[in-house]
Amino acid sequence: MMEETAAEYHSKDFEWEELRDKVENDASLRYHLVPFVASSSSSPSSDPPPDDVDAWRSFHRRHSAGKFFKERRYLLKEFPELLSSGCSIQVLELGCGNGSTILPILRAKESIVVYACDCSEEVLQRAKEIVATTSDVSLDHRLHTFLLDFTVHKFPDWLFCFSCQRASSSKPVDLSSDSRERKMRKFNAPSFVREDQCCIGGVDFVTLIFTLSAIPFQRMSSVIEKCFSVLKPGCLLLFRDYGLYDMTMLRFLPEQRVGFREYMRSDGTFSYFFSLDIVRDLFLGAGFTELELEYCCITSVNRQRGKKMQRVWIHGKFQKPI
Repeated sequence: MMEETAAEYHSKDFEWEELRDKVENDASLRYHLVPFVASSSSSPSSDPPPDDVDAWRSFHRRHSAGKFFKERRYLLKEFPELLSSGCSIQVLELGCGNGSTILPILRAKESIVVYACDCSEEVLQRAKEIVATTSDVSLDHRLHTFLLDFTVHKFPDWLFCFSCQRASSSKPVDLSSDSRERKMRKFNAPSFVREDQCCIGGVDFVTLIFTLSAIPFQRMSSVIEKCFSVLKPGCLLLFRDYGLYDMTMLRFLPEQRVGFREYMRSDGTFSYFFSLDIVRDLFLGAGFTELELEYCCITSVNRQRGKKMQRVWIHGKFQKPI
């Protein structure tokens, strides 16, 4: 059953337009606004892009003790659809990390099953350990993790095989020729897929929570299209990520720019900062319908330094048409 918490979701401490005006009129921040031009010290365009997957694997190995784990308890207030949906709910979490998003979703309802993927075997194991030990109620039997670099590879067929995707569409199709293909897929299906299933039939929700910004911009469209392919018709993708002019963006130095609104940390990991227009173009371009899209503008306080910080996130809900 859902555990009550003191979490409270709010999204408007200040107006984003006011922050935009302040940033765009600050000469010291001008380098964030100009078109990106690769410097002589940057990698030539002919070079392959840096391996961001290896960088994230190294990040997770360095922080395997879970120092950065913070349960995202606000998610159920931000996305109440997770609580109001039917009796059997399947959620796909991309880039699950150490389980910050998984845990509150599993706590929410006993009927929720989460399928979580990441590029790091170590962090998947850590996520399972956190889920198994954090709650007094057993949750780990409703969590299924799998290793996948979804920026390069497609989702496994056991999530939503092509035959079932076609069958779920509004157009009648003849699936008789697919029987052999469906049988062959069973050999590669994980143990939690029932014997009478070729796949789990797609998912009711996809969660992209501070994940899309961590991959190179040129790969984002492909990732969103893959998400679209495994959602059941009429179901939702829930999105939260860094927004344009967030405090984190303004802290990056000029030499850390690797693209327009795209930066690389010293450890090789990426960070992109979204505008509403970019998010809208990405998701609508993949076939989604926009339900909600807004900036969340929150003022937080650094207790050690006593400084106020203006944080900007993007909140979005997108639906796969029926």
